[in-house]
Amino acid sequence: QVRLVESGGGSVQAGGSLRLSCVASGHTGSSSYCMGWFRQAPGLEREEVAATYTGGGATFYGDSAKGRFTISQDNAKNTVYLQMNSLKPDDTAMYYCAANLDPECWKRLWATNEFGTWGQGTQVTVSS
Repeated sequence: QVRLVESGGGSVQAGGSLRLSCVASGHTGSSSYCMGWFRQAPGLEREEVAATYTGGGATFYGDSAKGRFTISQDNAKNTVYLQMNSLKPDDTAMYYCAANLDPECWKRLWATNEFGTWGQGTQVTVSS
């Protein structure tokens, strides 16, 4: 069973930066898989922020992340990062890491409902 643990959230002023980390442990299988970052603010639907394929060559960014956020990975550490720059108050949300273990997940990085393993989340608060 795969376990995901997020860290790196916190409070920052608008224009600032944060880097979120997600460490995967347990049996992820021998194939590459997909990791994604999602966020949910109170009263709003969950939004896919970014996703990546651990085998390389495929990434996805939601509209809110394009140009400001960067997803990266360190496969040796089973860790995925989300570098968030130029943060805005609208970025305030609980951020979750999730995994899609389907070896062909790279074809559908945008498919939120195919991410079946979730972390507990880390809160990001951006003040104006």
